[in-house]
Amino acid sequence: MPSPFDPAVAPGGFTACPAAPAAPTGPPGADDLACSLTVPGEPYSAQIARSAVRAALHAHRLDPLAPAAVQVTGELVGAAWYLNPGQSLYLSVRHRDDALRLTVYDGHAPHAHPRLAAHCEARRRSALRLMAAVVRECGGAWGFEGSREPGGGTRTWATLPGAGAVGYLSA
Repeated sequence: MPSPFDPAVAPGGFTACPAAPAAPTGPPGADDLACSLTVPGEPYSAQIARSAVRAALHAHRLDPLAPAAVQVTGELVGAAWYLNPGQSLYLSVRHRDDALRLTVYDGHAPHAHPRLAAHCEARRRSALRLMAAVVRECGGAWGFEGSREPGGGTRTWATLPGAGAVGYLSA
């Protein structure tokens, strides 16, 4: 029987939490990029989000993606604020398989009435016109739909392939 004073055994005979993993030996890799941020639904939040995305890309040695990613981030957050002012916005940034995926969740729920839904969809598309052009220039894709999150709302996303994002603004 282990001693009750053994640091690996907690009182009552339960095993203690495992030790922390070893510290990383170098900077994180590109495909380790997975971060999120909640910002207020205010006009200045787009700048906060752009700065956070630029810093995350830099930390993961993905600086060449920054011009396209920062532009798309600002447009996503700005449109979400415009369509749902005063409510928190949630931004997710992930890099996998040489593509960057930016997602913004806002609390503006899809409308049940078809005419209101069509009008709201047109407003969102119009607010994201510049972002759509950047994504198209990079060879990416974008879209929006009702969020599957517990609070509902809308999930708007853009995917930027690495090669296309690197080539953005380098003509």
